[in-house]
Amino acid sequence: MAPASLILLGATVILQVDLLPDKKFLLLPPVNFTIKAINLAQVLLRWEPNTDQEQRNVQLGYHVKINAPQEEDYETRNTESRRITILHKGFSASVQTVPWNDRSLQPSSWVSAELRAPPGSPGTSIVNLTCTTNTKANNYTHLRPYQVSLHCTWLVGKDAPEDTQYFLYYRYGSWTEECQEYSKDTLQRNIACWFPRTFINSKGRDLLAVYVNGSSEEAVIKPFDELFALHAIDRVNPPAKVTAEIEGTCLSIQWEKPVSAFPVHCFDYEVKIYNTRKGYFQTEKMTTNTFISVIDGISEYSIQVRAAVSSVCRAVGPSSEWSQPIYVGNDEQKPWTKWFLIAVMATICFILLIFSLICRMVLVIRWNVRHCCVFLGSLSKMSVDQIKNW
Repeated sequence: MAPASLILLGATVILQVDLLPDKKFLLLPPVNFTIKAINLAQVLLRWEPNTDQEQRNVQLGYHVKINAPQEEDYETRNTESRRITILHKGFSASVQTVPWNDRSLQPSSWVSAELRAPPGSPGTSIVNLTCTTNTKANNYTHLRPYQVSLHCTWLVGKDAPEDTQYFLYYRYGSWTEECQEYSKDTLQRNIACWFPRTFINSKGRDLLAVYVNGSSEEAVIKPFDELFALHAIDRVNPPAKVTAEIEGTCLSIQWEKPVSAFPVHCFDYEVKIYNTRKGYFQTEKMTTNTFISVIDGISEYSIQVRAAVSSVCRAVGPSSEWSQPIYVGNDEQKPWTKWFLIAVMATICFILLIFSLICRMVLVIRWNVRHCCVFLGSLSKMSVDQIKNW
């Protein structure tokens, strides 16, 4: 009986030991970690599981930490990762193995890799790179009813030699293009680029990558790249066909949505009404393309409208320019008012003139009557002989 009890007790102890966490089970770091630039402002991070990793019933994942140019970290179960980032400052990252379903295990140590910054002399890369996009109607095809243009400008690096020449490229999605239309400074260096048509989707959410490198016989020109969110650089068109009319004291304004790939419900509007007689502005915000207001009816009004893509359809960006002003109001009544005032003043002047003439005539008549009376009085006092002699 005793041996059987000892055997049962030993089996229980072995079972309890198997149930305890294995303190000796370690996660090993990935191997063959590499970083490769695969496109403009795009890198591929790739690694492999450690072949010496002990196989257990543990699901493995990876913790990736971006160190430069901006810190970022995330977890994944894949063994590769694509990142969109600027590369002119270089790129570095680290990765470690982590337990995916058993957080009691400790992560592995880190392994790191680096993509060095491209070579170039300091102060030779461009500065103040700015870009804008704009949408226009495409009358040549129904498959792409809208086309997006791209315009970029920059300043020459402060230490760039006079013979420096810059070249610009953009990437949107998988499409990359080199600029063909440049504007130049007095030294014939490229300082702006114009793409009348691009493969940019104005409704898309991908980042626009712009890359500018250069060449010179005197120095190695350092390249520069930047990422742009489309909502932040899109130059929205003003509303189209703005009309306004006045009926009595009711001002009614209507317009059409801007030329854009976004549908009607994607726009917010702002209306600016200027009362030219009283000299004040009234602005109203709305989501429809109609505005009605009560006015005083005896003024001229200047009407302008601008638009912005609503946050319902994409991140909020800048508003469009104001539409060209249109004028409604009492334009036809103003000349009649002026002529009426002139007529009133003329009538008053005429009446005063007539009154003055009448007064003068009265004075002359009174003077003549007075002298006539004096003459007759003196005549009555003369004798007949005096009158005959006279």
